[in-house]
Order: sequence, then structure tokens, then C-alpha cells
Amino acid sequence: MSHHIFSEYQLGQITLNNRIAMAPMTRSRSVGEDVITPLAKEYYGQRASAGLIITEGSPISKVGRGYSFTPGIYTQEQIDGWKAVTDEVHKKGGKIFIQLWHVGRRSHSNISGTQPVAPSAIKEADKVWGPLGDGSYGMIETESPKEMSLEEIKQTQNDFVQAAKNAMEAGFDGVELHGAHGYLLDSFLRAHSNQRTDEYGGSIENRMRMTLETVEAVANAIGADKTAIRISPFVAEGSVNHDPEMIDLSLALVKALDQFGLAYLHFSENISNYKEVTEAYRKEIRSIYHQPIMVAGKLTQEIAEDLLAKGLVDLVAFGQPFITNPDLVERMKNNWPLTPVDYANHNTFYGGGAEGYTDYATYQK
Repeated sequence: MSHHIFSEYQLGQITLNNRIAMAPMTRSRSVGEDVITPLAKEYYGQRASAGLIITEGSPISKVGRGYSFTPGIYTQEQIDGWKAVTDEVHKKGGKIFIQLWHVGRRSHSNISGTQPVAPSAIKEADKVWGPLGDGSYGMIETESPKEMSLEEIKQTQNDFVQAAKNAMEAGFDGVELHGAHGYLLDSFLRAHSNQRTDEYGGSIENRMRMTLETVEAVANAIGADKTAIRISPFVAEGSVNHDPEMIDLSLALVKALDQFGLAYLHFSENISNYKEVTEAYRKEIRSIYHQPIMVAGKLTQEIAEDLLAKGLVDLVAFGQPFITNPDLVERMKNNWPLTPVDYANHNTFYGGGAEGYTDYATYQK
């Protein structure tokens, strides 16, 4: 069955006004104790014409933090900050999920206050945004992580559950677990970052365990129709090239995820060190996964409409075009030109105030 990009879509118990999602994008503009900036109410509200907004990654705990100025979802003040955002989006007729984030080894104790944790104590050459020690901020080398104990694994799963409950209190329509791009859940899936010898490492089935248990726990806590996950099987992470088992693992993972009846499964593609996703893979995913499928990764409207028309996906997510075009949906619908993303825009992606955040204009005829 073919679908149109501007048609309504029933996602669990909520109706999306169209099939266009705003992809999660870190903007590094928290205030105080990692509370979402008050400007975010306007920022997300401006973009509420998207069928679904997925917020920037929001750390589920202090130990889950990996970048300075990213707004959390683990304190009451953080919950209250996000509540202003969800109220505004809903007032504008939109729907919004929060992305729940644990960065794993991609961190530093100067940011999180504690040694980073990972499935195994394996250091990767990597840099994150954090304090430089002289009062300024910049890119700092990550610290060597420690291997998580079974107790720490259970605590992290509990942190995901509590963050999901906090998100419900904040008024979100659902949550998306960040299981992509080398962060904690993704690092459990990959053989080069997970060299454990217990039930969470070794075989494909064991490496999937952390993700599946966490998804199931969150779904049980807030409802499967309010729970989603993002994965990136065609994107390599770290110094090791593409994991030869990752595609087979992803198919096994997707088949296992199908049982939960999640809100959607979100594929992140075409960034960093990536391989092209084949149509054969998309068809295989469609044959084994019977819930909504979303895809993101340098999509154009033409590519997105083609994927929808072929019935390979149900939702299409756009990232950077939503930064410079708060009215992206209206521009697409009316064939109005887009404000391009250029180098000057990149300078205001992370940190700062209203400039490059809430000051992009809607189209004027």
C-alpha cells in the first residue's frame, strides 16, 4: 500500500497530522542543573507542524551524560522544564516524543561526575563537548570506561524506566530509546565494543539482551504504544570498520522487537562512516517487522516520498532542514524554497541562545 507524505497516520492511540517527523538533534542549550532552556518552548513550538517531533537526546541520569549543556529528564526541575515544551507543542496541534539517552563510554568524568561506563573497559579515540578547565568549553578526549557490573546494568535499565515515567509526567506522547551511534545500547550490540563473557556478551543473542530487556521494561512501564527505539546497523562506530555480524544481528534484533508492539522502529542512516541501505534489506525488514517503521538520514522530499510510495517505511524524519526551516512541512507542501543549511548555520548548532535556534523565519511569499 502506498502512502502520501502529507497524509494522517495513526501511531498507537495518537493521530499524526502527517508522516513527517523532526529527527532528534542535540542543540546543547540547557540551563542551570541541565534543565531544558526556556527558549525550547518556542523552538519546538515553531516546528509543531511536523507530524511528530522527536526531541534532542535527553540523558536519563548523571552517569548517562556525555556532553555539556544537554537537558536531562531525571530531576523534577528537568521534568518541569520539559512540561512547558510539551504544553506548547500540544497547543499548536503537534505530537512529541522525547529521546532517552545514555552515552555509555562517550563521556568524561568532568561532565558526568563519574567514570564512564560501557559493556567492556575498551577505550576508543573520541572527543565530546565539555569543560576545558579554564572556564571555557570545547572538545575533550573521552576517558577510559569501566566495565559495567550486573548491578550497574540493572540500575541503568531502572534509570531508563524512571526516565520514561518522568517523560509521561512531563506530558510527552511517548519516548524513543537511543540505541544507535555507538552510545550505550548500541555498544552492547557490537562485537568490538562488547567483549563480555557473561550473559550480556559473546553470542548475538547475548549482545541483544541489554537492548531487549530495556525496551521491554520501558514498554511494560508506560505502554508499548508509547515506546520506540532508534538503531543504526549500517553506520560503523569507533576505529573498527563495519561489524561483519551487525546486519545479521539487526535482523535478529528487529524480529525480537516485533513482539513488543512498539510505537515505531527508527533507522538512522547515511551519516559518518556508513554503508548504503539496500532495498532488499528494507524489504526483509518489512517482512519480519509488523509495526511502524521510520527512517532518517539526509532524506530529500523526493526520496522520502519514494520510500513511502513503495510501502517500505511509514514515517520519514528530517533533521537539519528543520533547524533552518521551522515551517518545513508547509514549505514542502507548497513547493516553497528551503533555507539552506550552510557553514554559518553550523556555528550556531550547539550552545548559545536564540541565534540559530529560534530566529529562523517562516517563508514569506
